[in-house]
Amino acid sequence: MKRNLKLQLFSLTIGMAFLMTPFYTGAQTSKANFTGAWVLNAEKSDMGEPSQGGSQRMGGASLDVTQDANLLSVVRKRTGQDGQPVITTTKYTLDGKESINTSQRGESKSVASWSDDGKLLTIITKRTIERDGQTMDLTSIEVWSLLNTTTLTIASKMNTPNGERKATAVYDKK
Repeated sequence: MKRNLKLQLFSLTIGMAFLMTPFYTGAQTSKANFTGAWVLNAEKSDMGEPSQGGSQRMGGASLDVTQDANLLSVVRKRTGQDGQPVITTTKYTLDGKESINTSQRGESKSVASWSDDGKLLTIITKRTIERDGQTMDLTSIEVWSLLNTTTLTIASKMNTPNGERKATAVYDKK
């Protein structure tokens, strides 16, 4: 009888663990999904001081984002100083491994990592550029978050030879 009671208790414990596992692991692995077409909300954004290079250059007028379990693809669209459209595509792996993107500014290396709760995505990007015969190392940090289902924020910080530049771009879902 004692053995039967222990067996029933063991079975009940295993059954409860089995039932709770999907909820527990789902809560841990649930990550923010940034997929969507986003347009910059200039009124809500703080793009930094113009003397520090603050402008739409740091963010972009619009973003088209696709995300799956291991890849974030971002197409940034803005108008250049000459009035022509500028389109930049970047891809980041979401497994903590380095991603390499190449643009007209050269090669950049990025690492994306999730916060413990999966609500924030931090992308650290390093790039070496040459200007006027000098080589400069630039590091930028972007922290992506969803305020709600229709509002994306990207807080960015870049270390430049002219000092630190900060901006917060707020995007509305189209």
